[in-house]
Parts: sequence; structure tokens; C-alpha cells
Amino acid sequence: MTDVMLEPAETLAAKASKPYPNDSAEYRKARTALLAEEIELRRHIERVAAQRRALPLGGELATDYAFTDENGKTVRMADLFGPHDTLVTYFWMYGPQRQRPCPMCTSFLGSLDIPARDITQRVPFAVIGRSPVERQLAFARERGWRNLKFYATQGDDFARDYRGLAPNGEEWPALDVWVKRDGKIFHFWGGEMGGTQDPGQDPRGAPEVAPLWTVLDLTPAGRDPEWYPKLEYVD
Repeated sequence: MTDVMLEPAETLAAKASKPYPNDSAEYRKARTALLAEEIELRRHIERVAAQRRALPLGGELATDYAFTDENGKTVRMADLFGPHDTLVTYFWMYGPQRQRPCPMCTSFLGSLDIPARDITQRVPFAVIGRSPVERQLAFARERGWRNLKFYATQGDDFARDYRGLAPNGEEWPALDVWVKRDGKIFHFWGGEMGGTQDPGQDPRGAPEVAPLWTVLDLTPAGRDPEWYPKLEYVD
């Protein structure tokens, strides 16, 4: 956001608000008030994004973590950047002890497979798991995913260090952003919203990256904190 004086959200909402067929006056008034709040929310999201971009560098990578790529080759963290200076990784809950991967991780990655073609024009996106990469790929092909790049951790140090693996062996998803400066790799941002949800809410990001919950938030019933996606549904 710039220092430009912004027009009040209520004024913008009043200008933009147009009735649909058969809208009641009550509905249109309430919808215009909501539109003003949506404008304010967008502005707040922009402020948060600017604050995120202004973060100083996080901790320098202390370990030269090793991964196995889709060709069975050992690669290092620096290799995941390709020609870019920024990298996004997602550690998903599909360790060797799991018969099937986490349904929520699956829903999240499925929503990114097609836009991954666009995302990776600017930054690489690496999906990292503890299961052998061929096992991850088999599931990806089962789901029809074509664009995501998968890597298997060699050992559990990376997962432990970056909140993907708890001391008790429980796995957690981890979305992280990394930057490379002068040949060194730094952790720039990681999702830390887990456990911060208010009573009666589902834990999620701000903004939430997963479209599943974002779309459900548009509906009258909203998002049921007790409901989670499944790997299979009976139609």
C-alpha cells in the first residue's frame, strides 16, 4: 500500500453496489455494508502482504539438507531454487507410516496442481514428503496431478527442524518460503497460525491459501469446523 489518501470504503461500496433482479431494499442495504467490509478486508490483506514482504531475513540454513528428486537423484536445498532467488516448499503429511496421505494436504495440493504452471514462472514450488518419491508420485498420478514437483527427504532432519515432524513422530503440514542471497539460503517465512484459532473456528492461514475453505466461506452455511475433506466420496 502507498501513502495515497484512499477513498473511504463506504463511499466506494456505495458507488459499486448495483442491485440484482428482485433485490429487496433490505438486502441491498446489507450487501452494500458487507461490500464496504470486503473492501476494508482487501486493504488489510494488502497491508499484511506488504508487512510480510518487508520482513528481514530469517535464519540462515544451517544444514545442507539432501532430498531425492523424481529421477532418483540426490539434490540439495540450493538445487530446488533453479534459476530463481526465491523458493516455496510445502511439506505434506505422507510419511512412510501412512497408508494414504492426509486428506487436507491432498485437497490443498490438488488445488495448486494446475496453477503451479503459472506460479513456477516466478518461483519454484517444491512438495516435500518423508515417503519415497516414487510413492508420492504414484499417488499424484492417481489424482491426475501433472505439474507439481515432488521430493523425498533423506532422513528426518529437515522435517524436524522446520516443524513438519514433532518429537512424538506426529506429522504436520508446513508451508515455507526461502530466499537465496549471496550464495546463502535463508528461511524467509513459514506458516505459524496453527493453534491460534479462536473458539469455534477451524485453524487456517490469514489469508487462507486453500480455496476449499475460501469458497465455503462464501456460502450461507459457511465453514463447519468439524468437517474436513476426504480422499474418496460416495456419490
